[in-house]
Amino acid sequence: MNASIPTVSIVDDDISVLKAVARLLRSAGFNTAIFSSAQQFLDEHNPNTLGCLVLDVAMPKINGLELQQILTAQNSELPIIFLTGHGDIPMSVRAIKQGAVDFLTKPVNDSDLISAIQNAIETNQMTRQERTKLNELQQRFAMLTPREREVLSHVISGKKNKQIALELGIVEKTIKVHRAHLMEKLQVKSVAELVMLSERLGILSSPLV
Repeated sequence: MNASIPTVSIVDDDISVLKAVARLLRSAGFNTAIFSSAQQFLDEHNPNTLGCLVLDVAMPKINGLELQQILTAQNSELPIIFLTGHGDIPMSVRAIKQGAVDFLTKPVNDSDLISAIQNAIETNQMTRQERTKLNELQQRFAMLTPREREVLSHVISGKKNKQIALELGIVEKTIKVHRAHLMEKLQVKSVAELVMLSERLGILSSPLV
């Protein structure tokens, strides 16, 4: 299965429910993958697949909440929609606190389930896009030399080239060269862009003196 095509993974030990939900979602235009147990999902699911997970709670061996914990420990980005006939308020609160995007009870309204799945897939797409952007920024930052990183921390603190040169004990002309190089490597054209990029990367500025 192509991991880049949104797929709704459905995990439920009740085969009749599993098939009914899959049939509904396929009729609504979704690609689906069905699993009759949490272990089967863990064994067969491709973690790089775009989409979401529709998950039952009450299942033998590994229940839905336990599977959620396992996926969280694996740093999974797959949004989870719980669909259960055995839900209660404390259970739903626990699931949402642990990152589930929705908690629906059986029998579920078709439109509610479809809407929840559409929102979950959009969430997954945005998360993956943000991760891709962050990875690209980290790759650009990795291209900087140690001196360029040092100059960067001073620039984003608002210091002028002359101040930076004085603190680092090098001539101002050299600071200008380092500054031009680091901005070219990071693909930014202004200090404002440089500050925003640094914040995303968690880069600390040099304290003002």
